[in-house]
Parts: sequence; structure tokens; C-alpha cells
Amino acid sequence: MDDLQIIQLYWDRDPEAIAQTHQKYGPYCFTLAHRILASREDAEECVNDTWLHAWNGMPPHRPNVLRLFLAKITRRVALNRWKASQAQKRGQGELPLVLEELAQCLAQEGDPVTDAAVARELGECVRAFVRALPAREGDLFARRYFFTEPLEDIAGAWGLSVNHTAVLLYRTRQKLKDHLAKEGYL
Repeated sequence: MDDLQIIQLYWDRDPEAIAQTHQKYGPYCFTLAHRILASREDAEECVNDTWLHAWNGMPPHRPNVLRLFLAKITRRVALNRWKASQAQKRGQGELPLVLEELAQCLAQEGDPVTDAAVARELGECVRAFVRALPAREGDLFARRYFFTEPLEDIAGAWGLSVNHTAVLLYRTRQKLKDHLAKEGYL
């Protein structure tokens, strides 16, 4: 079943929408959640929560790309679960490494972004930066910092060595840091 048909099932409030979504995107959403949480059980719960959020979000929302819509929900649910597990001193997924890498260019120590409006502007600034990158660098950045893929998987997808991938990501983070400084966020 194609994505438009699945979306229509959601709009028709047909429970088959969840079954079709799980069949087509279950493994994809599970992998994304598992990369963040490193726990099979937590990842499975996140996937189930994703289907609930998708059910509640359609309608009124009609996503242009169902896969990305589900990825965004899965990522948000997994990040919330990860934050909760960190409060309980648990969780060893890929996310701590990703956050550590990004901390170098997103904010200086002691200067957290607390204002919601500034955070939205910063998010849009980062999205614009990533969209302006060449295709390979943009994909590497999104795979690492949105989808939290391990470096080995990213390198394999592009036929690069892990070291070369790490260097490209480092250079992109430096460009992001310069871009954010130029825009007045650092």
C-alpha cells in the first residue's frame, strides 16, 4: 500500500491504517528509536506510541512525506523517553555521543538557550544551514544528528571510511558553529 493510501486510511479513521503503517514503517521506526535508546523494549514501546501519535495527528495534519512524519514522531517520543531514563541514570544509546558532538557548536557552557522564541529561530537557522549544504554533507549531518545513526552505518551507506566520515562531520560542525556565530547565536 502506498503512503497516500495509508494517510487516507488515517483520515477515514480506519484502524487498518495502523496495521499498514506498522507493516511498512515498523522496522524503520524501531531502528530509529533503538539507536537513541539502546533498549529493545523501550524502542518497541516508542514505536507503539508513534502509531498513537500518528493516529491523533491525522487529521488535522496531512503529511507530505509519511516516512519523515513518522520519523519525527518516533524521534521525539524516543528523546522524551531517553530524557526520562537519564533522570533515572539509565540509557546508553547513540544519543549521548551525538549530543556531545553537537555541544561544541550549538551553545557555549553556561549559556543555555531558554527562550522558546530564540530556540525556534535557532532551529530554523540550523535547518536552513543543513538545507544549504551539498547533498552528501547534508545527508551525513541529518543521518548523524537527526536520525542518530552510528558512524559505521553512515560511512557504509556512502562508501566512506569511518574516519573520513568523522572528519566530514567535524568540518560540517565547524561550519555550523561559524554560521551560528555569524547569525548571532554564539
